[in-house]
Amino acid sequence: MSYLNYDALAGITADSFRNRQPYPWVNIQNILTGQGYEELRQTLPEVEAFQKMVGVKRAHGQGYHDRYLLHYNSTLALGQPWRTFVAELNGKGYENFLRRMLDIPSKPLILTMEWYYAWQGCSVSPHCDARRKRATHIFYFNTEEDWQSDWGGHILILDDERRYKPHSGPSFDDLKVAASIDPRGNGSLLFERTEHSWHGVRPLQPPAQQLRKLFIITINVPTLQVWWRRVRGKDPDGYRIPVMS
Repeated sequence: MSYLNYDALAGITADSFRNRQPYPWVNIQNILTGQGYEELRQTLPEVEAFQKMVGVKRAHGQGYHDRYLLHYNSTLALGQPWRTFVAELNGKGYENFLRRMLDIPSKPLILTMEWYYAWQGCSVSPHCDARRKRATHIFYFNTEEDWQSDWGGHILILDDERRYKPHSGPSFDDLKVAASIDPRGNGSLLFERTEHSWHGVRPLQPPAQQLRKLFIITINVPTLQVWWRRVRGKDPDGYRIPVMS
């Protein structure tokens, strides 16, 4: 079966995406088939498999991005729905969608994937992604039943009015909120990396033990950094690539 809803993807025009302000982004509803969304949600990886990232220093004086993180590699013990979904993401249908949206007719696209779970107090300080990241595609895996809107977690599309360099650390108060994306239900946010693609998430306020759950695809393009990591047996995010026996 297909997990991606190709009718939903086909309904998004590249022009509407690229002309969005303050940088290209689109919030895609019903990104997955109804059955596919439920299968993936019910078989999400357990938090015990994740690395807990707390107090990891970031450059340019930016705040911490605390979270549980699980980085995908081919050796992970995943449920069958996730194995099938990852294979679909590495297929031509999804690749063609990305090339159409990002206007990349031929350059290689290198996907990396991670699950992010976050707890009470976690936040994502305003930042622009690294230049190797051509775009980011975030899938939501909380519902209105397990995550209330007033607990936070909205992904903020931020406008710096072209006042800040990407290698800097403005606060939320220094930037305007262009859009606030509710990350619940069967949806996803795709945005393109630019020199002004600021985004972030204010501190979460759920009850203890309640987790905000996302699956994130990073669309990387070849850069010197990506090449050098590959030479050393690592993927674009710096994680060692398993050697298949």
